[in-house]
Amino acid sequence: MIIGKKNIGVLLGKWLVRIFLIAVAVITLFPVVWNVYSSFKTNQEYMDFFGNPLSLPKGLEFENYVRAWTTASIGENFFNSVGAVAVLLAVVFVCVVPCSYVLARYVFPGSKVILNTFMVSIFIKATYIIIPLFLLMHGLGLTNNTSAYAALYAVTQFPFSVFLMVGYMRSIPRAFEEAAMIDGCGNFRVLTQIIYPMAKPGIFTVLMLSGMAIWNDYPVAMILLTEPETMTLPVGLAALNIRAGMYSDYVGLLAALVIVLLPIILFYALGQRYLIQGVSAGGIKG
Repeated sequence: MIIGKKNIGVLLGKWLVRIFLIAVAVITLFPVVWNVYSSFKTNQEYMDFFGNPLSLPKGLEFENYVRAWTTASIGENFFNSVGAVAVLLAVVFVCVVPCSYVLARYVFPGSKVILNTFMVSIFIKATYIIIPLFLLMHGLGLTNNTSAYAALYAVTQFPFSVFLMVGYMRSIPRAFEEAAMIDGCGNFRVLTQIIYPMAKPGIFTVLMLSGMAIWNDYPVAMILLTEPETMTLPVGLAALNIRAGMYSDYVGLLAALVIVLLPIILFYALGQRYLIQGVSAGGIKG
């Protein structure tokens, strides 16, 4: 069998791409893997980092996780973050999906202006206007309020969420809605019984991206949540980092980092199919 020079070049190119992707995957995953197995070390083993940084733990110190969850208050921070995510998802779902459907399907005076305003607002991040946001929340007495913080952060996710959802709504054929209306469905039933089920990947994508954003948010949470009982995980981790330096409890910090990572990894593993579908459809049609 004779392999032409062109085929050899194509085959070589494919292998170079594969090797490059494998290298990127290893570089990306190695810090996570190192963090996980190092979280089971003792403090003495961790302090030998410069002697043998890649050494495996001699045993499994689950006490590191217990200490991080209880003594370092990561457990309380965890449930604060879960509550913030729940409030944000509720606000985004109730507001973004109907708004996106209206902007995607109906033309009315000012509809283009509203849509363009959302598009422009994508580039305005919460950190750019953090001082006005703090003054507003402080004036309303809503600082150190996890639910108010989550609702505020949800609003900052509206522009990109609307952008994705409008694109996804436009990818749904109108024939389904017209058939439902012929059968006697009103606008509300069309939205809830036709659009919601068909837009499930787009809705899941928007909720997933918004939830991950607030789960990892540090700047806004640091300004608005200063009381220990209201801190979310990123703020709690920053406080734990200071504590780890004071008490030389670095393995407790590593255990806390694993606790933060696990929900995101699990959530993404379960929903990656919907995420890819939603981003692809929303990006193309948007």
